[in-house]
Amino acid sequence: MAQLTIPDLEEPLETSLRERAARHGRPVEEEVRAILREALAREAAPEENLYAAIRRRFEPLGGVELEIPPREAMRDPPDVSR
Repeated sequence: MAQLTIPDLEEPLETSLRERAARHGRPVEEEVRAILREALAREAAPEENLYAAIRRRFEPLGGVELEIPPREAMRDPPDVSR
């Protein structure tokens, strides 16, 4: 397994990391592994397409029935023989 050294880690960041690890009841090293796993999993997740995002957002509100107007006869094509 690889080892990772982070030089010059700011004191507030290290303190926050230690506190977070304590809240989760695990060593700092395991907390760092968990943070990295979460960050990389989020990055690797496929992005949702626009249709799916809109549907997910508005589907709980219910659907809407739209009245579709009747089609009209096609117009005659323009006279291009001139």
